Amino acid sequence: MKDNAFITSVFWGNTTNNYLWCAGILVFGILFRHLISKALSWLAYKVLRNYAKEEIGYKKFLELLRKPFSFFIAIVTVYLAFSQLNFPAYWHIAPIEKWGLRMFLLRCMQTLIIFSFTWILLRIIDFGGLILMHRALKTESKTDDQIIPFVKESIKIIVMIFSLFTILGAVFNMDITSLIAGLGIGGLAIALAAKESLENLLGSFTIFLDKPFVMGDLIKVGSLEGNVEKIGFRSTRIRTLEKTFVTVPNKKLVDTEVDNLTKREIRRIKFDLGLRYDTAPESIHKITIEIKSLIEKDPLCFDEVSVYFYAFAQSSLTIRIIYFANSAVWEDYMKMREKINYKIIEIVSKNNANFAFPTSTIVMDANKEDA
Repeated sequence: MKDNAFITSVFWGNTTNNYLWCAGILVFGILFRHLISKALSWLAYKVLRNYAKEEIGYKKFLELLRKPFSFFIAIVTVYLAFSQLNFPAYWHIAPIEKWGLRMFLLRCMQTLIIFSFTWILLRIIDFGGLILMHRALKTESKTDDQIIPFVKESIKIIVMIFSLFTILGAVFNMDITSLIAGLGIGGLAIALAAKESLENLLGSFTIFLDKPFVMGDLIKVGSLEGNVEKIGFRSTRIRTLEKTFVTVPNKKLVDTEVDNLTKREIRRIKFDLGLRYDTAPESIHKITIEIKSLIEKDPLCFDEVSVYFYAFAQSSLTIRIIYFANSAVWEDYMKMREKINYKIIEIVSKNNANFAFPTSTIVMDANKEDA
């Protein structure tokens, strides 16, 4: 009887039994939250496993879904626990149908539940994007590498907008039709406020449709040169040759000249070779002929080779050399250039000539010294 009286005794409008149920649900949720989140992740993975085809395993799926599922369980645990309790009557709190603490708490809980569902759905979309990107990397085309992130981000934005309207309509009982109509009136103000963002968004569509470059291409924008790693809605991310990570707004890429170095089939090499002023004319003539013959015989040489005694510089006799490497591969281009440079050193040395360096000659007038 005493135990029964303790269970049924009332404190602040609730029995001890209500408090025990509340505490028990909270403790159960805290202790088993991670275990339940893993179980839910496994069930979701079993549904999607046929689409994944083991390309992206359960470990990655759990890494993506663990936090949102854990957050969802925490919200549900709190809701179930405190639903066991009632506000004391003497607090005179307004009923749930009228604005007050009850309605505020209910709407906060509903908003958090919709938010957690949205978070879970966004992570599932990310998982689907990983699967598609894994398959796209196996194809030769780079177009799918570019379109998949673009479509993934588009779907995520649609989901977030739909969730926002769901919260406004289902939770706050707003007229969504009137709200959408109202957006037309305020659209101009929003467009002006978000002018830069809209320009970047339009720039992303231009890049996607016009395809001046795709992911993986080596491009040059002004003084910036690097490989395109990601093309997003607002910006494009470039990994520079110094391995730094630069984010460039899409508007700038559309308005600025972009040199797609990956599309370049040949590379032009131009430089000047300086010989000393005491080099014999016959040696200069032989050097130009032999350098031209050397470059023309190279298997990567493209088009005509230009090697001429070009100018009388301040400290040297200048030979100008211009040729083209028939390869877009940076490594091939550098190896060809290095090989020819070594041979040029041998040619100059063989013809009894030397490379020039900045020198000055001082002529002393003996007559003036005697005076």
